[in-house]
This record gives sequence, C-alpha cells and structure tokens, in this order.
Amino acid sequence: MRILLTNDDGIHAQGLLTLAHELASWAEIYVAAPDRERSGTGHSITVFDPIRVVPAHIACTRGSWVVGGTPVDCVKLAVHRLIPENIDLVVSGINHGPNLGTDVLYSGTVSAAAEGVLLGLPSIAVSLNSHDGDNDFSFAARFTVNLIKTIMKEPLERKTLININIPILVPERIKGVRITKLGVRNYDNLFDERKDPRGNTYYWMGGGVVEEEQESDSDVMAIQEAYISVTPIHLDLTDYRLIDEYRETFARLLNLTGETL
Repeated sequence: MRILLTNDDGIHAQGLLTLAHELASWAEIYVAAPDRERSGTGHSITVFDPIRVVPAHIACTRGSWVVGGTPVDCVKLAVHRLIPENIDLVVSGINHGPNLGTDVLYSGTVSAAAEGVLLGLPSIAVSLNSHDGDNDFSFAARFTVNLIKTIMKEPLERKTLININIPILVPERIKGVRITKLGVRNYDNLFDERKDPRGNTYYWMGGGVVEEEQESDSDVMAIQEAYISVTPIHLDLTDYRLIDEYRETFARLLNLTGETL
C-alpha cells in the first residue's frame, strides 16, 4: 500500500513524524507537508504566488517534500507531480489539537483529506485532543494504523472522508471508540485591537471555545466522555430535503416577474 501523509502543522510536527514512522512499518510512505503551520487555512489553495518545493529527507519515507503552500496544495502537488506512483490512501495528521464539529470547515487537516477525496482517493484525517507539542503521539499513531488496516479491507464510500479525534489520555483511560456525527463548535471570537510601530491599527483574533449543548452521538460529546470519535464526513453539501420546496418557491417567484425557467 502506498500512502501520502500530510498535515497543517508543518513538516517538522511531531504528530506527523510519529505517524510516518508507524505507517512505514507496513506501507510505502510519501510525505508532502507545509513549510510552517497552516492551521485554519481550510480548503484554500495558492493561486497568485509560486509554490516552492524542497526535498525533506525523512528517512522512513520513499519521498518527502517541504511545500511552501497550504495543506490542500500539498495533496494536489504530491498526487499530480511529485509522486511517480499511484497513491492508495491519503492520511492527514496527526494534528496537534482537535478537529471537532464545525471546526472541520476551517481545518487545514480535514481539508487536506477532503482534497484526497476530491481526487478520488480514500482519505482520513487524524487529530489528538491537545495543543501541547510535547505530547506522546505513539498511541494515536498505533490506533490510526489499526483503523486503516480495518477500513481498507472494503472500498470506502465515495465523496466521504473519515475524521478521527483521539482523547489526550493514557490508553487505559480511553473507554473505546464511537462512530459519531459532527457536533457544534463555536468560539467567542475576540478581536484585540493593537497598533503597529507606525501607528496603524491591526487586530489579533483570540477567544476560547463557547460551551454548547451537544447531542449524545456527536464527536464533541465522545471526546468529552473519553471516547475516540470516528466521523464519516460526506463532501456533498447539498440539502436534499429542500430541493423540491425551493423548486416550488422559485417557480412562484419567476412567475411573478413574468419570466420562465
């Protein structure tokens, strides 16, 4: 099996390096990761600037590159130009910090996996529920390998990625695994107003998570209750429940204006 490994924390992030070594024990690994942290970039791509690529020389890989772009850039470049062979799986992580609920819309980690799905490749995103760079990622890496071995026995659903979040607990305290749906994740979004040395105003975004009521089968609740959450995320965002209703609504609006469909 050939695996493309990427992240949004940068090429030197411990989560990525630990997972690379664990995956390399049974699969062929390629790594393409950003030159620095790119958290919160979502599904952005680099359009108006060149994307520079430098070999990274990660020993356990068949090829590794530092990419001067977003996580999505990394996946696009690796699949289309850098890797000479077909890829069987895209893995994004292990992220330093959770990607739960509506966070997935901002997450560079999840978006890298989403890009893999758009390219027709099975893809997963993996996150550890801690922002501490000194965490031990070994259990999370072992769990990820075991999960991959399980899910790759059957073809994954098209247009669907698997989003995994792992509690920052010793393995003995983790209660198990839950298959979950996305919960609710909001922030108070405080903007600290500051002045640069020239007297110009700028803003620095901060603020913590706002506690929201969660449904029992959500990924947020699973992490809070010491379970690993495994969430299938489908990339078709269409609200099919409203299609017929909207067809009727817009048909009436068009009739009012005298126009036809």
